[in-house]
Amino acid sequence: MTSRPSLDQALGHFRGELEQHGRPLAELTLDQAWPAFQRFGQHRFATPSTPDADGLLFQYGTHTVHGPPMFVVDLTRQFEINDHNGEHDHFLQIHCELHYRPEPALERLGNFHRWYFHDTDDTLDQWAHELSPHLDLLPRYRPDQVHLIEEQV
Repeated sequence: MTSRPSLDQALGHFRGELEQHGRPLAELTLDQAWPAFQRFGQHRFATPSTPDADGLLFQYGTHTVHGPPMFVVDLTRQFEINDHNGEHDHFLQIHCELHYRPEPALERLGNFHRWYFHDTDDTLDQWAHELSPHLDLLPRYRPDQVHLIEEQV
């Protein structure tokens, strides 16, 4: 049985997928980020063997975090971290956030989110296919900002 890479390698792996085309992260578009996120999602890491220990989240909406409101497409991978007793301690999340100036057409989309968890009855490909109608509604131009974030929650 092949051992899986540690979670310490996850951020670097995602960055590598995002930069595969040789463009800086700041020049990334959704058309490039989405396939990179799917490739990243196919790569498994050392996670606990508990339900929902390795999940992917696709979400969008208009939010105010720092400064003016922005329409944000957020591609997130969440890993469960357990303590030394095998009990849940926290989650590690890795986000690729694409920020756009809000436009009426984007604001009308409202908010949306959909999770996928490995080791369920669904496949990652099924989940991605079900998101196609939502992806078709999203902007195809370059976002104003792109952020790659790793955080504990």
